[in-house]
Amino acid sequence: MLRPRLYLLGAAVLWSTAGAAIKLSTLNAFQLASGRSLIAALMLFLVFSDGRRRPTVRMLGVATAYAATVVLFIFANKLTTSANAIFLQDTAPLYVLLLSPLLLGERPSRGEWVAVPVFLLGLSLFFFDQLSSGQLQGNLVAMGSGVAFALTILGMRAASTEGSAILIWGNLLAGLSVLGPALQGPTPTLMDLGLLAFLGVFQLGMGYALFHRGLREVPAVETSLLVLLEPVLNPVWAFLVAGEQPGPWALLGGGIILLATAWRTLLGVRGSSATASKLPAQDKA
Repeated sequence: MLRPRLYLLGAAVLWSTAGAAIKLSTLNAFQLASGRSLIAALMLFLVFSDGRRRPTVRMLGVATAYAATVVLFIFANKLTTSANAIFLQDTAPLYVLLLSPLLLGERPSRGEWVAVPVFLLGLSLFFFDQLSSGQLQGNLVAMGSGVAFALTILGMRAASTEGSAILIWGNLLAGLSVLGPALQGPTPTLMDLGLLAFLGVFQLGMGYALFHRGLREVPAVETSLLVLLEPVLNPVWAFLVAGEQPGPWALLGGGIILLATAWRTLLGVRGSSATASKLPAQDKA
């Protein structure tokens, strides 16, 4: 079906605005991570009535992976370049590809095995003229965010009926985990408060709400590939907001990822349609 894949692409578009918003803000990483997640937790609590429940051990485990994803990503953006942070976080499909047969019993198709190096080629070209060998600490934090993101995808796929509760508790854990240092940061301006509201409600809250809806019907590996649209759009917003001009390698890599994303989306739709066409008429109702 096309709709769940469009949900995932919509999530990637919203996520991609993080870098530009972080560049505009004068707040430190603790304030951005805590404020963004607490606002997102409140927004998701109001939207998803089925998520207002006491967490199980499994839910808390996935929520912890989610919290690590969103907090580490903010710190990576502060410690290294936005390009480094997003590229290294989006190595997640590799970990998903390796772990999904073990944890979910979902064996990647031949097309998905082929798609992963194509996506990584596009990502490598996209940041070839920006990725530096320095800023080791920030790069390591970004890689940690990528591992946590892969575990989040796998965990939410396994616990699809508990996804909304996982998002609420995950954001609450993320926000509270760095709240103490956040309260000691600089006084926010009106622009900072507006950016926090945007990051919490739309970029994180609505983004992961769409992600949750799409992930319920799309395999984990394909999900991790489709949301790689995020690093393509991230520097576009950075260019519009901060005037950062993507280099020629970035443009080439972005084109490859856009084509690969469209290919994976259409291939998934065709596969679903082909399966449905083989079902007896009474099973299609």
